[in-house]
Amino acid sequence: MAGMKAIVTGGAAGIGWACLERFAADGAAVACLDLVVPDDLPSGVIALSCDVADDASVQAAVAAAAERLGGIDVVVNNAGIGAAGDVTANPDEEWLRLYDVNVVGMARVSRAALPHLRRSSNPCIVNMSSIVGIAGLPDRAAYSATKGAVQALTMAMAMDHAAEGIRVNCVNPSTVDTPWVRRLIETAPDPDATRASLENRQATGRLIAPEEVAAAVAYLARPGSPGLTGVSLPVDGGMFSLRPRR
Repeated sequence: MAGMKAIVTGGAAGIGWACLERFAADGAAVACLDLVVPDDLPSGVIALSCDVADDASVQAAVAAAAERLGGIDVVVNNAGIGAAGDVTANPDEEWLRLYDVNVVGMARVSRAALPHLRRSSNPCIVNMSSIVGIAGLPDRAAYSATKGAVQALTMAMAMDHAAEGIRVNCVNPSTVDTPWVRRLIETAPDPDATRASLENRQATGRLIAPEEVAAAVAYLARPGSPGLTGVSLPVDGGMFSLRPRR
């Protein structure tokens, strides 16, 4: 990916951070867009404050990234928030906030980046979806609904921009060993049992590492993958398609 320019939203931690590290290691120039950007980003990564739920903030951050990077080839729409509970658990305000960040946020960033992508020789967008967008998991109604919308948005964008040579794909991780997931485990009544349950529902018997998701993102984004568009790539330890006996 030497010479490529990429922006990663939600890059300050977890999967986003792993994407920053992977892209930088592969030779790309990278900008991290997040609400609060830490001082200790990987070497050479540009830090830009961005709220994907605010269009003015998105427009300013994407324009600044394009100027400082010298263009944009790759957009990684990773920023997102979660919620727990069945369909009765979350008030309207939380549903709307989830859609505003997880779905409309991706549209805002993609919309702002499109003029720059149209000038790229290898333009692509990678959206971060989830296994819950295609499989039913307990107590994730609102969150699952937004990730299902990300799946549909990805396919629609892939079709709309195929003639322009802009590839659009998404990655579907299962439970990833991120700081957010670790906090959820630590606050559970029985953290050890909770972690074991999360691990056992995946055929590999372990949580997914953020670096594994970043590797999938890099694979979809690299110039050597020109035929990949409209792809929904699972990184789920077999969770969707395999049925372990435990």
